[in-house]
Amino acid sequence: MALVGPPLARGPRLAALPLGDASFEPMSGWLALIGGGEWRDGCSFDRTLLTASGDAGVTILPTAAAYEHPERAVAWAENYFEKLGGRANALMVLARGDAEDKANAAAVRESRFIYLSGGSPMHLRSVLKDSMVWNALVAAWSDGAVLAGSSAGAMVLCDPMVDPRGGAFTLGLGLVAQVAVIPHHDTWSPEKARRTITLAPRHLPVVAIDEQTALLRDPAGGWSVQGAGQVVVFQNGAEAGLGALPGPTAGG
Repeated sequence: MALVGPPLARGPRLAALPLGDASFEPMSGWLALIGGGEWRDGCSFDRTLLTASGDAGVTILPTAAAYEHPERAVAWAENYFEKLGGRANALMVLARGDAEDKANAAAVRESRFIYLSGGSPMHLRSVLKDSMVWNALVAAWSDGAVLAGSSAGAMVLCDPMVDPRGGAFTLGLGLVAQVAVIPHHDTWSPEKARRTITLAPRHLPVVAIDEQTALLRDPAGGWSVQGAGQVVVFQNGAEAGLGALPGPTAGG
């Protein structure tokens, strides 16, 4: 895991969050925030998610990889889920027009397992924000569908969102309110990790997730960790454990 070192001296900060203000939207389905390196052998949590979905089909949204050969990501996902007894179905929502397509929105709404790939969180946010596909995704998840986001996907689901260009904060899509994610923590720049942890508003949980590792939230609201690496939650510049996350915890 990347070493972030001891808490740094306080610099300019965003507005502090009230102690009791951590929130999470009501939900019915499982949620997985993944640190990147998706669809690899170490991603043991995908079996859990596939079983929880009750369906062999997995809708892959390679939106964040739009400028990074998304067809390659899709091919990798297809091969990976086939080995798990599943079936990856690509939905090529790569630009804003795709996200406003009624057929794409309907496909997402009917999905029982939706997976956002890694890539550019800024592009992913701009494509999905307030779109028909985004609204369909939220509706499906609220109705019990499994939702997974890896790297950029995990970052964008949160608000605030860590800006990968420098480690400060920007707006996310806010499905997970007042939680921020540092993906690829085992390979992320230690300097950027320190900056993110230092700039975080008071009481904001900053979740550092290794590759091939998932922070899971079950339908009852409990948080747990599965996969090849570790998850570390920071709050107020120090390690805080899963208890700092909104709602009841499943451990940690």
